[in-house]
Amino acid sequence: MELSEKQKKHLRRLAHPLSPVVMLGNAGLTDAVVNELDRALTDHELVKVSARVADRAARNAALEELARRTAAALVQRVGHVGVFYRRSRSLPKVLIPDQ
Repeated sequence: MELSEKQKKHLRRLAHPLSPVVMLGNAGLTDAVVNELDRALTDHELVKVSARVADRAARNAALEELARRTAAALVQRVGHVGVFYRRSRSLPKVLIPDQ
């Protein structure tokens, strides 16, 4: 899913007050974490993930892999937190502006 900068900015603004819903811990990127993010994206469309991985490169790789495996867009990475967006097919809750 490709988002324009205008759309990402809008989603960052909406995600600011949210708390992380999914936690990525010492076990790393497991199927359970992927399933939990998939469920959260289905329910909320816009989700924060906390990735408590010490190495920055490993953290970025894990967040990118999560986005790929859930067919979501990685909107933002700040420190240990990533913001993911996936539009609902049935009833979109988060409206984003056109390109």
